[in-house]
Amino acid sequence: MSTLADPKAHHHEFVIQATPVKRLCKTHNTITVNGQFPGPTLEVNNGDTLVVKVTNKARYNVTIHCYTYRFTVQGQEGTLWWHAHSSWLRATVYGALIIHPKQGDSYPFTKPNRQATLLLGEWWDGNPIDVVRRATRTGAVPNVSNAYTINGQPGDLYSCSSKGLIQTPIGTVIVPIDSGETNLLRVINAALNQPLFFSVANHKLTVVGADASYTKPFTTKVLMLGPDQTTDVLITGDQPPSRYYLAASAYFSAQNAPFDNTTTTAIRAGPEILTA
Repeated sequence: MSTLADPKAHHHEFVIQATPVKRLCKTHNTITVNGQFPGPTLEVNNGDTLVVKVTNKARYNVTIHCYTYRFTVQGQEGTLWWHAHSSWLRATVYGALIIHPKQGDSYPFTKPNRQATLLLGEWWDGNPIDVVRRATRTGAVPNVSNAYTINGQPGDLYSCSSKGLIQTPIGTVIVPIDSGETNLLRVINAALNQPLFFSVANHKLTVVGADASYTKPFTTKVLMLGPDQTTDVLITGDQPPSRYYLAASAYFSAQNAPFDNTTTTAIRAGPEILTA
């Protein structure tokens, strides 16, 4: 007889395809998974088996990097991600992999009221495959990205990204946090090339995990994530009701080294602001 603690098998189908995606005022045929950018979030419990069937309808060869297409999660809890592992398709073919504790187990910290996943990425105003091919052909440095993104959205500091609090297909990402509640943010740096700094205005972040492993908690105001890295943090809605930016940007100390020095944003707000 099965119990609530029995591991499960999770089956998913990925269709790699070109999908019209509008960002920065222009629409591009972008390589996506199941027509989504970013791709689907996969959620499992520690001990479960994950099975992913991939059908490629794009014009490029592609593999998906999530440690084979059938595997059992063992001894890991927290946040990982999956992504394309061919050329620069990883710029748009990626998504989160969330590993919850085993059924019946708990977090080694106070259970959060809710959770949000934040995928930090890069966006090129063009085909990223053409960008890297041009660089390879000429021997030049690849063009830097035109924007950073949070969950695929550049945020309201960029052109043609919605200002305000209504989330639209080209809108700024909203992260609801009620006053007094403590939430878990799963932050993933899915950018191709850049370490990114992440913070939430006027809020402290308590780091509780990194790369699907728990850590000794510590408090900080700024995270620095290299490409591929993930960090789990607790955030408490302990500030007066208002709109607060979640922001990510890069920093480069080398002189004359080109990099995207723009800032991507999301908005943290409570229900009293969202309904105002």
